[in-house]
Parts: sequence; structure tokens; C-alpha cells
Amino acid sequence: MIEQPARRHAPPVRRPRRNAPTRLVREDRPPRSPSVLTGAGDHLDERNQIMIVLRGGRVIDPGSGTDRVADVLVNGVTVHAVGTDLAIPAGADVVDVTGLIVGPGFVDLHSHVHSIAGQRLQAMDGVTTTLDLEAGLMPIERAYADAAADGRPLNYGFSASWGSARAQVLLGQQPQASMAAGLANLGDPGWQRSSSPTELAAWLRLLEGELGAGALGIGVLMGYAPRSDPDEFLAVARLAASVGVPVYSHVRELIEADPTTPIDGSEELVIAAAETGARMHHCHVNSTSRRHIDRVLGLLDRSRAEGSTVTVEAYPYGAGSTGVGAFFLAPDRLPHWGIRSSNIVMVESGERIATATRLAELRAADPGAECIVEFLDDNDAADRALLHRAMAFPDSIVASDAMQVVWPDGSRDTRQWPLPPGGRTHPRTAGTFARSVRRMVHDTAQWTWSEAFRRCSYLPARILDDIAPASRGKGRLGAGGDADLVVLDPEGFTDRATYTDPTRPSSGVRHLMVNGEFVVRHGELLIDAYPGRGLRGLLA
Repeated sequence: MIEQPARRHAPPVRRPRRNAPTRLVREDRPPRSPSVLTGAGDHLDERNQIMIVLRGGRVIDPGSGTDRVADVLVNGVTVHAVGTDLAIPAGADVVDVTGLIVGPGFVDLHSHVHSIAGQRLQAMDGVTTTLDLEAGLMPIERAYADAAADGRPLNYGFSASWGSARAQVLLGQQPQASMAAGLANLGDPGWQRSSSPTELAAWLRLLEGELGAGALGIGVLMGYAPRSDPDEFLAVARLAASVGVPVYSHVRELIEADPTTPIDGSEELVIAAAETGARMHHCHVNSTSRRHIDRVLGLLDRSRAEGSTVTVEAYPYGAGSTGVGAFFLAPDRLPHWGIRSSNIVMVESGERIATATRLAELRAADPGAECIVEFLDDNDAADRALLHRAMAFPDSIVASDAMQVVWPDGSRDTRQWPLPPGGRTHPRTAGTFARSVRRMVHDTAQWTWSEAFRRCSYLPARILDDIAPASRGKGRLGAGGDADLVVLDPEGFTDRATYTDPTRPSSGVRHLMVNGEFVVRHGELLIDAYPGRGLRGLLA
């Protein structure tokens, strides 16, 4: 199911206060009931659309494996034709893309931006669909309604939030469809504990209801409640298998990092896949496996060989980002990962935490405050090789784990572009896909361009095919496919964001189309473009 965009030209908004929900306040939008698409064969009214021709580019379709110079004819929200002798319709908008690469827009399965500013950074990184599947939001209806009301440049979607469902039952806390609310819970052990049979049944019912309302599977932040009973994870997998949806998991601690863990996190995921038949997705295998990546990848490879459906994602940075109150950032936990408090930098203030005592203070004061955690050294050849193996693993998908941008006044979104100075985030928000291409195509020649599009566009879209039939037109570039397209300069596409300047947009995206509308044209982001639609699940 795909929701129709709420509006293409969006008015100014007020910035939210610190720790407020990040939904933008629309000051002049009348109430309305958005129409929805319920499957890949449905189309919006295209009578007022101008046909667009992308002429003379190198067209790559990872779905068919084709790589050739051709023209692409876009009619409304779909690709009408691809070929070398296309008749150009009268009045068509012809764009010369000679020397550029034309491919399906990137599909990011793991993004927490939930904002216009963050989506614009991702658009400049080649992304056309950005989904929060690891954590999800709850209630799902509000998450989609808020995004539609604010307007989005890119397509968006959410999983059913395991963490929010548990918090509702175990803490009596009503969910707010807000990442800020979820981060604020990180330091509360009340939601992290094991559930009674009655509690387990209650939050499983909540998850099932969210799936019925359009969630794209179940997002499980097991790494944030790693002492909970492993039987509960199996119960989630059984629910997912029974209704045919994926489970996206931030796995709990590995046995190497915590010998007392109830079960090795990656082992738990493959056991669930084997015992229940659920489709299991291992989120950011690079950051949860760290220096144990070879053991974990070997485990996943054996699971696949035995017939389980286990998918995996990674991003090409040696640092992660989360709330400082996360279980695994407790001062006594850090030595198990071979890091110190000085490997943690607070996002908003830029403070590098000097001591374990200071870390404990920050965790107590605001457990949801975002931080950057240096788990590998990007400048060390051996550590870069670990990241490379995570990216090179067969069928490993590129996913950013993008985070919202926060400014010194506490605001977390803006319609201003270029972004106002002083915004802070992890550079993966702005640069994951360009950096992946730079390292894997240009620097190491590990991937061809076709393989890059396969991992950035095609494979992530295929994970959603069964739960969201409307995703079947994404990640491909052929007649009848979705008009979510990126046009790249093959020599100029690279990341520019750094840890000290994290909101510098990637360079090299010459054009980007979402549902047939330009969001980026001639290298410039169009500030009045809000063509993004909600991608929703549809249970069989």
C-alpha cells in the first residue's frame, strides 16, 4: 500500500523545543483524508503529469542485469519505457544525461531521520525511499499520518515497534510515534526486563494490531534489552512467520563481549529463523559484530546454506550512534568491547567523555541524548578491512542507520536549504551510500556499478515484496517500474560529510526523482518538492 503525498508545496513551520516530538507543526493545512494505493498495480491520477525523458545515459537495471546506454521515458509515477529508439512525446521534458549513470533510487531500510532536513541529506546521497525498520514507530497510524501531514521529499515507512509495545505493557507508557520518546526510555530498566506470560501475550497482540494497520514487519531492539528471556524473541519470530512479515533485529550482545548473555545475539537470530521459518534481518552487522565480524558472517552464511532466510545490512563507518543511556554503553560494559569513555562523543555538545564518572553522569541526566561511539578506527588499515568484509559479504545490503540532525537551539528539523549552520549528527546520515560506492566501486573495485545498485536499491526492495506489494516496482529500472530514479556522475559521486562537519551533502547526484517528480535537478535540491509517499504493509 502506498499513500498519496499530502502536498507538494509546504509552508514554513515552527521548530520544536528540546525533547519535544519532532513532528513539524503545519500552520495552514486543512484536515483531510489522504487516498492510498493498495498494491503495485494501482496508479495515481497522471492526467496532469508531463512526460519526462532522461536521454542518453548509462542505464543500469539491477533487476534484469542490464547495463547499456539508453533513454528512459517517465510517465507520471512510473517508468513508461526504456530503449534506444524511443519516440519522444510532444511537450515532453527532455533532460540530457549523457555521460551519467541512471539507476533505481536507493532504498534505505534503516533510517531514523523522520524529518525533512534528514531526508534532504539522504536525497543528495541518492536515496528515494527511507524506512525505519530496526526500531519502528508506534502507533503506526500516527507515524504515517504525521509524516503525510508534514510532507516528505522521499518515500517513507515504519515497522511495528517492539520496544514501544513492551514499554506500553511493562511501563504503562502510551507510545508517541516519536524516536525521541524511544530514546528517553533507554535508561529505564522497567521495559528491559522479561515479561510475564500475560504481559508477553499483551504486547504480542499490540504488535499484531500494528501489522494489521500497515507496519512493514517487526523491529526488535534486542540489544537495548539484552537480559530479556530469549523465549520472547522466539515468540516474536513465530508471530512474524504466522503472518508472513520480516523481523529486523538489532541483536543482543555477542558471547565474546558478554559471556553472561542469555544467548549470543547473532546465534539467537539464526536459531529463530531455523525454528520458526521467519524471515530474519540482521541490522548493522558491522557495528554489532565489530572485531568479531568474521565469526558472525560465517554463522549467517551457514544459516543461509541450511535454508533459512537471513538477510544482513552494513554501513561503511567505524563509529556508530545511539542514545548515551544504552545498556551496552554502561561504564562497566565498555572494556568488553575494547573501548573507553573517551571513545564516546556527545552529538549535541561535541563533548568527548573523559571519564567513566562523567559517562555515568550523562547517562543519568539524559539517557536519550545522542552520542557517537567509536568502535573501530577508520584510519587503521586492519579496522578498515573489517568494515570492508562486512560490506563485501554476499548480498550484504547498504543501510545507513541515519540519525536526525540537531541544532544548538535544540531544534531537529527545518525546511531551510542549505541547512542552517551548526547542525550535528553522524556523518552516515548524509554520506552512507556515496561512501559505500566510493569504497567498494572506486577504491577497491570489489563491486561493479551494477552490483552497487543491486545492494543499494534492488536487494533492500525485495525484502519488502511480500509484506508491501507496492515495493515490487522499486529497485528496478524497466517499463512499469516506479519512477524513483537517481542520475549520478560516476566520477563525482562521493561523500563529503565528516565527524566534524557531518551535514555536508554528498556530491555527484545530478538528478533524483521520487514518484516521477524531481527532488534534485541539475545538482540542486528543489525546496518545494514533497512527493514522498508512505509505503505501507498489507497482510495477505
